[in-house]
Amino acid sequence: MLSLKVSGMTCGGCINAVTRAVQSQDPGAKVQVDLASQIVSLDTSLSKADASRLITEAGFPVLNEA
Repeated sequence: MLSLKVSGMTCGGCINAVTRAVQSQDPGAKVQVDLASQIVSLDTSLSKADASRLITEAGFPVLNEA
């Protein structure tokens, strides 16, 4: 399980965008987003670097590992 601190998420649309970005490369990934703490928790086969890149490319900068 990866936990990443991600900035810029404010609504359900952001959650959907982050989820779609990760699942574009790992369709079976489980993605949980806590908007209040800006934490994205991932159960994925992707590496931290790949998950971070995908989320950042979707428009949500990954600040660090939570």
